[in-house]
Amino acid sequence: MREDLLHFVWKYKKIQQKKLTTAKGDILDIVAVGTHNKFAGPDFFNAQVRIDNQLWAGNVEIHVKSSDWYAHGHETDENYNNVILHVVWEDDVTVFRSDNSQIPTLVLNKYISETLLSDYNDLFTNRINKFIHCDNQVKTVDSFLIENWIERLYFERLERKSVLVSNLLQDTKNNWEQTLFVLLLKSFGSKINGASFLSLGKSLDFAVARKVQKNGFQFESLLYGMLGLLESQEITDSYFLGLKKEFAYLSSKFDLASEGIEKPHFFKLRPPNFPTIRLSQLVQVYTKNQNLFSTIIEAKTLEDLYSVFDVAASLYWNTHYTFGKTSKHRIKTLTKKFVDLLVINTILPLKFSYAKYLGKEINEELIGILLALKNEENTIVSNFSTLGVLSKNAMESQGVIELYNEYCSKNKCLECSIGTHLLSQNNYL
Repeated sequence: MREDLLHFVWKYKKIQQKKLTTAKGDILDIVAVGTHNKFAGPDFFNAQVRIDNQLWAGNVEIHVKSSDWYAHGHETDENYNNVILHVVWEDDVTVFRSDNSQIPTLVLNKYISETLLSDYNDLFTNRINKFIHCDNQVKTVDSFLIENWIERLYFERLERKSVLVSNLLQDTKNNWEQTLFVLLLKSFGSKINGASFLSLGKSLDFAVARKVQKNGFQFESLLYGMLGLLESQEITDSYFLGLKKEFAYLSSKFDLASEGIEKPHFFKLRPPNFPTIRLSQLVQVYTKNQNLFSTIIEAKTLEDLYSVFDVAASLYWNTHYTFGKTSKHRIKTLTKKFVDLLVINTILPLKFSYAKYLGKEINEELIGILLALKNEENTIVSNFSTLGVLSKNAMESQGVIELYNEYCSKNKCLECSIGTHLLSQNNYL
């Protein structure tokens, strides 16, 4: 038995409500189940129950065993003094409030149908050859319900991503320009060098970057130097030596320190993703857009954002991927695929967070941009497509990724609209 099933049973009244009694034998009538609380405190707020014709209003706490009340320390927590009913699967101990008054208990194992238990167990058995628990049932769910749930999941995902923005804002004392700079560095570093670039962003005051922003050569020397990419004594390339000399000047002028900054990696990366190339491309974004934060916030469409990131690495990198080693001529532009991921993972969470900061609602603008973006291509999206849950755009692909990562893989079927729908189809009473 899992507590989430007991929550489901109480929330949706999936119990045989005739002749309900408490553990002591008092007649019980559920008037209102209350509001489900997913945070700290009792599980359901503002419930109403009638016990032996006495109406009680307060909170409901749910556990697998009555003794969990003490295991969780509720007897000393004032937040639980207003619990009017303890709902459990197994009543193994009498429970009291902090004032020593006994809490009425409803034992659910007497009132849940075998059919409901069987249907619930079907969701969690034979997962070995399944992608998700409801592999065989999801096709029976109305597409309208799925589409609405996936849209809601996208905004859940957006809220989670905005936590990083909030944390960075706190670190930078509400400096949105610095926060954007750090976020972009992390994104341009991707999976392999994200942590390295992030450490650079947190160590380098954006005020310094701002002072060299108009000069791409100086800006490159600043970022390369801080990341330790200009330390070689063997490279005699004139561009490299020029950058090295410029960084020595900037380091002295601004009293730069690189302690705590992780060195980036080249290993396992395709050359277009080398940190040398990505940093130069980021520099060009800033030299092209002198007021980058304002430009991004004011961008209303996907095309506006494509324009912001329509840049290529500086001329030196047309014939190089690393310092001192010539390669075939190729202009190193930011690809559309890279920009799409940048928009999804960095720009939209930033715009969302800034709108919340100002107390504005921009969900329609975000949805408009997402609908214009193609769906992502990965195993999760592909597997859902096989099951009939198709992603036609980036909002839907982000939604199904959130569904899988935060619900399916964590067995939260009864916190999922699809799972609750599947178990709510039958009456069970």
